[in-house]
Amino acid sequence: MSAPKPVLFHTIKGQASILSLLISDSKIIAGTQDGDLLLWSLETYHLLASVHAHRGSLLGLCLSDDGKLLFSSAGDALVNVWDTSTLQRLYSIYSKYDVGDVFCVAYSSALQSVYLGAQNTSIQWYDLSRKDLRPPPDPLLHPSHRNHRFFDSKGPTGVSTPRPSSADECRAFGGQELEIDRDHIVQYAHYGYVYCMLLAKGLSHQPQGGETLISGGGDGSIKLWSVDPFAEGAITQSATLQNGDDSVLALAIDGTLLYSGRLGGDVNVWDLDTRQLIRRIFNLHHTNVSEWRAHNHLVLASAVFSFNNHELYITGGNDGCIAVWDISNCFDRPPKATITSNALEKFVSYQTVSGRSAHAHDCRRGASFLRSLFQRFGAETELFSTEEQRNPVVFARFSGQHPATAKRKTIMFYGHYDVVSAHSESDGWKSDPFALQAVNGYLYGRGVSDNKGPVLAALYAVADIARQQHLNADIVFLIEGEEEVGSRGFEKAIKQNRHTIGDVDWILLANSYWLTDDIPCLTYGLRGVIRATLEIQSQRPDLHSGVDGSQLIHEAMKDLMAVLAKLSGPKGGIAIPGFYDDIPSITKKGSERYDIISKTLLQQNPSLGDAESLKASFKARWREPSFTVHRIKNSGSASSSIIPRMAKADFSFRLVPNQTTSKVEQALRRYIEMSFAELQSSNEMTLRIEHKAEPWLGVPDNQVFRSLEKAVMEAWAPVPLHDQSDPLATKSNKPGHKRPHTQNVKSAKSPPVTSSTLSGPASPTSPMGENSRGISLHLPRQILPVQKPLYICEGGSIPAIRFLETVFDAPAAHLPCGQASDSAHLDNERLRLLNLYKAREIFRKVFIELGGT
Repeated sequence: MSAPKPVLFHTIKGQASILSLLISDSKIIAGTQDGDLLLWSLETYHLLASVHAHRGSLLGLCLSDDGKLLFSSAGDALVNVWDTSTLQRLYSIYSKYDVGDVFCVAYSSALQSVYLGAQNTSIQWYDLSRKDLRPPPDPLLHPSHRNHRFFDSKGPTGVSTPRPSSADECRAFGGQELEIDRDHIVQYAHYGYVYCMLLAKGLSHQPQGGETLISGGGDGSIKLWSVDPFAEGAITQSATLQNGDDSVLALAIDGTLLYSGRLGGDVNVWDLDTRQLIRRIFNLHHTNVSEWRAHNHLVLASAVFSFNNHELYITGGNDGCIAVWDISNCFDRPPKATITSNALEKFVSYQTVSGRSAHAHDCRRGASFLRSLFQRFGAETELFSTEEQRNPVVFARFSGQHPATAKRKTIMFYGHYDVVSAHSESDGWKSDPFALQAVNGYLYGRGVSDNKGPVLAALYAVADIARQQHLNADIVFLIEGEEEVGSRGFEKAIKQNRHTIGDVDWILLANSYWLTDDIPCLTYGLRGVIRATLEIQSQRPDLHSGVDGSQLIHEAMKDLMAVLAKLSGPKGGIAIPGFYDDIPSITKKGSERYDIISKTLLQQNPSLGDAESLKASFKARWREPSFTVHRIKNSGSASSSIIPRMAKADFSFRLVPNQTTSKVEQALRRYIEMSFAELQSSNEMTLRIEHKAEPWLGVPDNQVFRSLEKAVMEAWAPVPLHDQSDPLATKSNKPGHKRPHTQNVKSAKSPPVTSSTLSGPASPTSPMGENSRGISLHLPRQILPVQKPLYICEGGSIPAIRFLETVFDAPAAHLPCGQASDSAHLDNERLRLLNLYKAREIFRKVFIELGGT
């Protein structure tokens, strides 16, 4: 019976060949063929930093015992020493001689001595504790000034090939240059390249506290070197282990057992106390316990480590990928469940598509799974049935630890488990949309951002608080299964179960996205919607336009076009009389808030245009109603000569706060009936309202928004550039205080900004974007140092939010979890791991703070 294979935990793509790997307590560190030094977070797998560290391939990495110093060796004959907290180069170490590639590096923290193994078969070392006592190095001996034996050799014409870059390039990182003393070199340490080295402690042949340097070379031998602490870390050969003729390419130590990886793929195991070969693991003659394809090409580097109670194996290859494998199933102890490893992957696998009856069973299974997850963490649960056997609402209650006699606060979290459809075969998905994929710090899958990931972030936040016994409030979850199709049956189900839910003090939801990919936001307003179908029918069958077409025939399509045209006015405005009457003009504070948003975004990305155009774009999307015709359908064949008997159009109006769906519907019906009557047509007209959702406007300066703002600032530190102290007030009840019609709004100077525009690349603004020597420190896009999250509105609609506020008489607040580029409802929907974990942290802080008030 074969052992289970490791599970692919995460994939990091898009680099050059990975030649070296190192794991610190919280980071993955990699060196590439291009000489880049890359750092990723072990928690979220997002790129922390990328530094062009060497002119040659980065071949070796090493950390000091305290993790404060990082050593890198490369094909440019240098060993660079980095401060791990700032990634500033502290020292650059090189030899007086032409050593070629420096394959490996080791560091003794006790002696502050750096050891390097080189292509010229030497082992050399430098005592950093004596760096200030040494004479300054000769700049002419720096490797950048030396001629390369091949590339700088003279050709048939007697001319050398010009160098592609200046000689000073590799010294532009800053830091002190250190030259290895001639006496600190062991020439011909091996009769071949010195490929690998490590330092061992506690061997029986060592003095108490002593260290032994172990090296492997191209001659197939392993050599043990005694380290003299009283001679600046000098080494003396103490033993040679005859390992065969194949080059020794890798070394690893476990106690006194030394494992050596050889060129042919075999592994020799040595006992360092007895210096005996105790086992040989032959590539072709031993049975594999587990074997799997890790990369598309060669695996060049690997490491094993424990993190968050998981045993992980990480591999890097010449396909430019780093793969993180969960090998916990190879051990007896069970792994610790996380949002990504188990629950979210399972949750996404249920195809909870509410818009298709074929997925009704999947929706039920998804609801049952979510209910069981709530129960696992100690919640009381129930499934609220909906009308016409629609998908149920998952109800869960976590009770606070205060006695029942005490008045506990109740916080409601609203979300949804249903998703829109996705098809990997016909759509542009790069993977199965219902099989969670973790790549480059992102999770890909249908519903991962909208809304399954945020729902689990809130659930796990409550579980964290309950486990720490800090849950002082009741947390109620209402997770519906019909949100994507207009929340069918939701209102009736909530009203029927109002007594079970009880009173509510605050309502939270997390069902939208940041304005950009970089700046945290809070959403305080949503547009409403009326979606309708207008159908025109004739009593005649479909006709041929050449045979029967004349002005005496009242054509359904012409009537439909005429009525639709009446709805739209100049410059995209809406022509229904009185449509804009209830919309107040923007206040001074409201206008200032738009100014702040525009200023912040333009600081990040000047290519967005001018401030006034950007401000006008947001106003049009957030506080202006809109009219959209979605599709036109007609009877008959697709022939261009048909006069269709029937024509219908699906269209919608987006409404803004202070408008009501009932009043707009009445005005719409009156105006369409009047417009159709003016045609004096013999056809029949039918208007059906398919869906309605009220607009919502929150109060950004109330307690729940203040709590969210504080939590966002703490979670997404650092802290800030601008001041957003005053909340936006967009509503006025003063008589006669009405906003002008859209037709009178000045046109923007630049094209309107869209979500895809805002999620595009931004100009780097990080203070770490460039160091003092002028060499770029290529960092990933950072969270801008904003003092507070941007308070934004959304042009879309969430039907339940205004309803819940009304029924429970409680204020709602909206925390966007995802980025603008999450592609919700589109192909390759995704959610950044960092955002998922931060959302969990923010909810945890907010639940605790509101529960203690």
